[in-house]
Amino acid sequence: MDDGDEVELAARLAVSERHLRRMFHQQVGATPDQLARSRRAHFARRLLDDTDLSVTDIAFAAGFGSLRQFNRVMVAIFRATPIELRERRRRADRLVADGGLALRVPVAEGTNIERRLAQLARTVIAGVESATPTCYRRTIVMDGDPGVIEIYSATTDAVRLVVHVPRIEGLIHLVSRVQRLLAGQPWDPFEDDIRGIVSGSDVLDDLVSAYGTPIGGLRQLGLSYLFPTPAALATAESSALDAIGAQASHVN
Repeated sequence: MDDGDEVELAARLAVSERHLRRMFHQQVGATPDQLARSRRAHFARRLLDDTDLSVTDIAFAAGFGSLRQFNRVMVAIFRATPIELRERRRRADRLVADGGLALRVPVAEGTNIERRLAQLARTVIAGVESATPTCYRRTIVMDGDPGVIEIYSATTDAVRLVVHVPRIEGLIHLVSRVQRLLAGQPWDPFEDDIRGIVSGSDVLDDLVSAYGTPIGGLRQLGLSYLFPTPAALATAESSALDAIGAQASHVN
């Protein structure tokens, strides 16, 4: 719904638009369009409360196509304009970060945040990830550009996420990905496959340093590389690929 409408969604699911709307009404009490607008609006409300981003930046970061649409939806859902909502925010409760964009991100019910952060800390890939008992960091790619996320334990039902990215369009998708990571899913399926094959050896670190994309200026965070892409590993020297293959055979 971020890139299309109900007609296109129904076509992708091979059902009629009327049937699609009926199913959504039965399951969630709203149409797909209403659900998508509400998701974007509540995400924008969080940005208005937690950041000093301009109203224009927030509109596009939350997936709205124009300021007019943004204002209309916010008034319809919250009975106030974005500027009015920002004026109401509780100054004492706002996040303050030394750098990056800081957000409160709710997690799925039943998620043990401390345990999940500990799990991530035990399996960090040198250069790509770093961790302390209360914080997990990793390099990411967002819309083709490198960036960094920092996840801090905050409350039992939310984390403090600090995002360092050159552009904020599509930020809502990055937050969803963080929520899936905290729910136990891997950050990237390809990375997870490679990790599963060479875990517990120096091969993974060697692959990252040899074929990962270097990123400068992150040494203070314990980060220095993006994880190698499939294309990069396709050009890897035979000795590195042989090491992966040998471990894969051993696992199998």
